[in-house]
Amino acid sequence: MASLTLPSSYSTSLSSSSTCLFSSSCSSLRLRHTAFVTKRTRLPSYVVNCEINKPVDEKPIIPIINDETLSAFLQAKRLQNAVKSNSTKLKIFSGTANPSLSQETACNMGLELGKINIKRFADGEIYVQLQESVRGCDVFLIQPTCPPANENLMELLVMVDACRRASAKRITAVIPYFGYARADRKTQGRQSIAAKLVANMITKAGADRVLACDIHSGQSMGYFDIPVDHVYCQPVILDYLASKKICSNDLVVVSPDVGGVARARAFAKKLSDAPLAIIDKRRQGHNLAEVMNLIGDVKGKVAVMLDDMIDTAGTIAKGAALLHDVGAREVYACCSHAVFSPPALERLSSGLFQEVITTNTIPVMDKNYFPQLTVLSVANLLGETIWRVHDDSSVSSIFQ
Repeated sequence: MASLTLPSSYSTSLSSSSTCLFSSSCSSLRLRHTAFVTKRTRLPSYVVNCEINKPVDEKPIIPIINDETLSAFLQAKRLQNAVKSNSTKLKIFSGTANPSLSQETACNMGLELGKINIKRFADGEIYVQLQESVRGCDVFLIQPTCPPANENLMELLVMVDACRRASAKRITAVIPYFGYARADRKTQGRQSIAAKLVANMITKAGADRVLACDIHSGQSMGYFDIPVDHVYCQPVILDYLASKKICSNDLVVVSPDVGGVARARAFAKKLSDAPLAIIDKRRQGHNLAEVMNLIGDVKGKVAVMLDDMIDTAGTIAKGAALLHDVGAREVYACCSHAVFSPPALERLSSGLFQEVITTNTIPVMDKNYFPQLTVLSVANLLGETIWRVHDDSSVSSIFQ
């Protein structure tokens, strides 16, 4: 390095005989010349460091930064830094439970999925290795705990552990479908509360935040000792129903059980403030339901049944049969999570429903499709939520 001492009154103008090049990409003024003395001395504050490179024969390019150009220059630098930061500090990885949703989410965000190697040994153990650095990154792991629930849950835990050991700055477990959420309380003696257990496992594995879609019950969020962002799939379903152009006077929203009244009421309010009906059911055992009574008027109307998930479809099928018996014109079934355990397909395709509307929080296999089934994508919703979490912006404002 050589040095050139300049007087304090030095101006930005240079004579044509001085062959120097100002580089706009440098944070300090840098000069290139071949005739400078290379003696090392302690430099005062007005000394400019110079790099000695090959001679510059062309006319020097001197960027002029004044009051008019400074604003545009700073804005361009901020944009460049923001793009660089977003591309290097935000990482999205997908498990094997729902890779199509993960790919669609990343594509809508303008990003690529992170490279990760997930495989299973012969004895069923899960192996996870990240194929790229996540040091200091904001990492989002998309993995629903859908069937097989235990396999996918363990895979999520191993992914979180791999990111933690790779020095990720923050790890967010994106769980479109949170399994074990139904085991959220003790209804009988000597029962476990598996929802709390799973929440503890995810926290202890190293997750810093959880992003989940339509958790079965709100109190499950309190089982986590880390922040939980609750994403509602209602906007996606509401937009689709609005495209059906059903007369608002003909609509009635039906809750299939008393526990879903709050969810159905919020849905009805956004659906042209439609009236609400409630089905009273008495559960006799796990995956068994019996419809007892209907509260509300559905005669001659289009009934929209709303639930967070459809498992064996026993509740919603018996509810639809009751609605037809009391005079409902058409019955639509809407849910966020299509678990579809047998014999759900037979019940849903039996002709009770005009249409069954669900989302892709759980992948629906080709063999499980039937003519009345419509699967909506929540990729845009997840992508927007991930951006807001990454930017420390409000998530709840999406649903207002």
